[in-house]
Order: sequence, then structure tokens, then C-alpha cells
Amino acid sequence: MAFAVFQLAQLAPIKALSISPLVLGIVCGMLYGNLLRGTMPAEWGVGVHFAARRLLRIAVALYGLNISIQQIIDVGAPGVVVSIGVAVGVLGLGTWLGTRWLRLDRDTAMLTAAGSAICGAAAVLAFESTLRSVPHKSAVAVATVVLFGTISMFLYPVLYGVGWLPFDGTALGIFLGGSIHEVAQVVAAASNIDPATTEVATIVKMTRVALLVPLLLVIGLWLQRRDASLTGNKAKLPVPWFAIWFLIFAIVNSLGVIPESTLEMLRAFDIFLLTMAMTALGIETRFAQMRAAGPRVLALAAVLFVVLFGLTSGLVMLVS
Repeated sequence: MAFAVFQLAQLAPIKALSISPLVLGIVCGMLYGNLLRGTMPAEWGVGVHFAARRLLRIAVALYGLNISIQQIIDVGAPGVVVSIGVAVGVLGLGTWLGTRWLRLDRDTAMLTAAGSAICGAAAVLAFESTLRSVPHKSAVAVATVVLFGTISMFLYPVLYGVGWLPFDGTALGIFLGGSIHEVAQVVAAASNIDPATTEVATIVKMTRVALLVPLLLVIGLWLQRRDASLTGNKAKLPVPWFAIWFLIFAIVNSLGVIPESTLEMLRAFDIFLLTMAMTALGIETRFAQMRAAGPRVLALAAVLFVVLFGLTSGLVMLVS
């Protein structure tokens, strides 16, 4: 199914909309899991669970091959400041608003906030592994990324074209890379402007992706302390080893020891693995579970969409 989804994503109409195989994977998986689940032998459940959990961690680790230290240095301090401010600010505010204001459970609020704050579906999947969340919560969070990331992708170039975005050159690239959810959505939006803006926007976005590692380590430490306070025993620190490997692969990519042709092949293979994980996640998700989440998740994502725009704009003005 993941292979079919991968081919579907290459069709011209879908490629023109910059819809990633990851998004198509979870949609096709959900359709199969809800409409045709009676046709899946029970034994297949083991493989689906493996893809949605173990394979997911491997794919997130390999995603580090998309980042290099040189890229982060090239964009300079302004891009790093905006990336850190957006990732930490949106994740923290989104979790607080979701749990305190909208009365969502912690996992749903944090997964939705992570998708907006860091790198879309990949961040949702990484946080799901660390939080040990159930599949339908991740599916709901990914849906918000698709919706509001797509709105950003089409809206921001239009706002720039009519003069409503007060940025140009490097500042515009930093804004797009700091405010749009998915890497593919950032590239699609920036490519409507010029190549220089696209380069800056992509680097800033990948800097946000790199923040996945320290944030997951902090979340792991927080979970350890929370469990210790609840049980009275010192719990083992849940180290997200896939995140450590993510960092190692990023360092390997920075050293330039892998030939470019091999690197491109590994990156394509990793996208396929992520597509498999998303398809499996979709198969495990039930529409009834998503309906139970109600409109509050959508409300949180909408608020974070506005926060992303306002916070990123303010930070870009501050550092430019």
C-alpha cells in the first residue's frame, strides 16, 4: 500500500499541490482501516504495528540525513533565533492552551502543538513515540498539519504579492521557514517567489527540524520526573534513542563522507519508510476515535496557526 501511495504522490496534479506521500499514506491507510478493515487478516496486525512503531523510529532517525551543520551556519543567527523562538514558544503555548483552555488530554495537545511548532507530520510521529500515545491522537494532529500547513502554503505568497507581508529577501525566507508546518509546504510556498528565498526558507525550516532532538530529550526528562512524582520511585529516563541517531546522521551528513548519489537514495528510502509508518498509523486509526476528539483540536490548531504567523513576524522584525 505504501508503494502504491508513493506512486500516487508522483502524479502531476498531486505533485503540483505539494501533497507529500506521508499525507497520502495516512489518508489511504485510514480509508482502508475504516472501510475495508474486514478484509485484512488478523495476522497482518503484527506487521502494521511494527511499521507504525519500530519502523517509524528508524525512519525518523534517518531523517537526520536531510540536515547539515553547514546549512544552519549559512543562515546565521537570525534564522537560528527565529527557529528556536518558534519551536519552543509554539510547543509550550500550544500544550498549555490545549490542556488548560480547551481541556484536551496532554498527548493530543502536545502532538498538535509539535506538528505546528517543529516539522509537521514527522514531529507528530516522533513525539508519539516518546509519549507512547495512541494512534488516533497522532492522526488528528497530522490532519491539522495538513489543513493549516496547506493554507499557509497558498496564503503567504499571495499576501507577499499584494504587499501585506513587510519582508523581502532573507527576511521573507526566514519568515516562510519559521511559520509553515511541513518541509514540502515551505519549499512550495517559497518557490513561488525566487530561488534565493527558497534556499533561506528551507535552511530555516531544517533548523526547526534539528530542534526535534533537544526538545524530545527535554520531554523525556519531564516524563521521568512526572512518573517519579506519581509513583514515588525514580523512573528510568526514557531516552529517545531514535532522536540521538537523528543527530548522529545529521553530523554524518555534515561531514560529507557519503556520496551525493547515495545520499539522495537514502533520503528517498527514508521518505518511503515514513510513508509506510504513516500508512500503518492510518490503518490503526478509527474515524469514531477522531470524532471523539471534537472541534477542540481544530480550534487549538487554528489558534496556533495565528500564533505562528504573529510570533514569526515579530521575531523576524526583531532580528532583521
